[in-house]
Amino acid sequence: MLTRLYLIRHADVENPKRLLYGHLDGFPLSARGRDQAVAVGRRLRESGLGRIVHSPLARAEETARLICQQLPEPVPLIPEPELREADFSLYLQGLPYWQIPVRRPLWFVHKARRGLVPGDESTERLGGRILEVARRVARERPGEPAALVSHADPLQAAWVLLDGRPQNEREIYRKQVDRAGMLVVDFDEEGVLAVNYEPPPRPVAEGEARPTAASS
Repeated sequence: MLTRLYLIRHADVENPKRLLYGHLDGFPLSARGRDQAVAVGRRLRESGLGRIVHSPLARAEETARLICQQLPEPVPLIPEPELREADFSLYLQGLPYWQIPVRRPLWFVHKARRGLVPGDESTERLGGRILEVARRVARERPGEPAALVSHADPLQAAWVLLDGRPQNEREIYRKQVDRAGMLVVDFDEEGVLAVNYEPPPRPVAEGEARPTAASS
């Protein structure tokens, strides 16, 4: 039986100081991000989603909630720690991007080969925890579509593993999951049947209703 899962990157984040936010609180979706999440939800209205499993970080939870609000009927929103951001971002978070090479020297080791320093995850571990959740979700309710909302590096590492590409830094970023983009992965009893990438949908047009603070 075919089970389709949508592996979605959270939408655009409010980040005027251009910090690497990692696991930090206080980084909700931007207005553009809320529009993106609404557009994803509208795209998935007829998909038959039975649940949305999401990273516990606020930007992923908000993306999941806005997607859910666009569906014909509410579905369970399930936080899942294994969908979290890459653990190495705990070392980098809170700095402007340009300061990272200067103030976080282990970044160079991370870029040379992931998983060598404490607190870093190899590509296999990083992408593997996303795929482990995906396989579990597919096994639990065969035939029922579901969405998983996560973050850029974990999803891109999962894509490397799904494609069987070399596990290096170049491949992590060669094929990128944009904000509010998704990997559409079809499973059956034997494993993965197909993987396709869908870029972010067009946000709501000017003049259309946008989610407000009260409704989002």
